[in-house]
Amino acid sequence: MPDTDRSAKQAMMDWWQTDIIEMEPGIIRFWGYPIEELIGSANFAQMIWLMTRGELPTREQAQLLDAALVAGVDHGPQAPSIAISRMASTCGVGLNNAMASAMNVLGDVHGGAGEQAVELYCAIAARIDGGQDLDAAVADGIDTFIEEHGKYLPGFGHRFHPVDPRAPRLMALVRDAASHGVVGGGFVSIAESIEATLTERKGRPIPMNIDGATAVIYAELGFPAPLARGLFCISRNVGIMAHAWEQMQQGGRNKGPLPRQYLWSYTGKAKRSVPSSSG
Repeated sequence: MPDTDRSAKQAMMDWWQTDIIEMEPGIIRFWGYPIEELIGSANFAQMIWLMTRGELPTREQAQLLDAALVAGVDHGPQAPSIAISRMASTCGVGLNNAMASAMNVLGDVHGGAGEQAVELYCAIAARIDGGQDLDAAVADGIDTFIEEHGKYLPGFGHRFHPVDPRAPRLMALVRDAASHGVVGGGFVSIAESIEATLTERKGRPIPMNIDGATAVIYAELGFPAPLARGLFCISRNVGIMAHAWEQMQQGGRNKGPLPRQYLWSYTGKAKRSVPSSSG
């Protein structure tokens, strides 16, 4: 093959470059592992880790990741993403369309708190690495975050649950993992210190919620903050799919956010006449 043809072929092959997958006829490998060896030996949490991190986790690491993913699958139709999946299902679209519609609202406000909590924890950890003690680092980290982002602190408090039932169980699992050396435990201490500081400042309990607890797990396992949101999306997509499918079985057409006998509150101008064009 002439050099010009060879270089052109190489340029086409190099248009996309990836360490993730190697594929040619009869061969599929993820980060070097043949798919036929992964099938039946790696579970889904291990595959998520492998695809995003390049190595297979230990069994204990995968169990902790799996626990976080299980905890976030659903929070009922009052959650915007779940409600949207059900509404979309009544509009005659397919399951994938309903799921995509719901996934597209998982942003900074609904779905982003886990990522933001990891960022907060890591910023506090950096202060500790810089020489501050835990209490001072947490206090300064909270103040800085509020100054930059507003009074809402991601991962703590819940508008529905006085105590989020998912968080204590997740924290028990990550504390146990820390006691066995699976994770370091530093982010456990940071999150618990934030909880105590908020409670002291507010004069009432401000318990950790699922976003705060899963953020502890993701940070302890070494996932970068943006991947925390991606992991939540993977988790919540299970609930989105389940609700969209259930609504399809229940039927219904064009169901909006309110029953049709109820109307929204109109706050505009009173009825008025259109001005005469001759005027």
